[in-house]
Amino acid sequence: MPKLMIVVGSVRQGRIAEPIAQWARRTAEADGRFDVDLADLREINLPMMDEPNHPRLGDYTHRYTMDWSERVAAADAFLFAFPEYNYSFAPAIKNAIDYLSAEWNRKPVGFINWGGNSAGTRAQTALRPVVAAVGLVITKPNVEINFAQKQLDDDGAFIPNEQQATVLAAQLDELVLLDGALRPLRG
Repeated sequence: MPKLMIVVGSVRQGRIAEPIAQWARRTAEADGRFDVDLADLREINLPMMDEPNHPRLGDYTHRYTMDWSERVAAADAFLFAFPEYNYSFAPAIKNAIDYLSAEWNRKPVGFINWGGNSAGTRAQTALRPVVAAVGLVITKPNVEINFAQKQLDDDGAFIPNEQQATVLAAQLDELVLLDGALRPLRG
């Protein structure tokens, strides 16, 4: 069973990344094809990238980098849940990606992004070359949510609309297919 890491890509107080990521987690677990790991960047608390050696060397000196490396290396596929900040993505997700190199290579990634009118598409556009640089392969269907805060219920849970639920289901299908195709290439 492939291990799917869902990365909560915002660390702000009052963030809606957590309820959106929890929706993705519940959906992926109910799907039954994944062992799900929810990686909350606020809890992981990586400092700004401070390894003395380039990540491509894999010669990590800090325990938190080694722990992050082991966790990412164990994953077969990823969902990044992230907001749009100032026409781009949140800095925490870039920092988490930059810590590592080979651990990401030849694995599929899907995006769940949100923002105002743009539904986070500018953030997605900005993140695409970053994930491609570390060898991640992007799914075709990606969940885009405009004004996500309007979809939180009274308890703060994210309530997807029908289109978002359909796209996430298609995205999970694609993650399974891409993992199957890429797994032999990972060696």
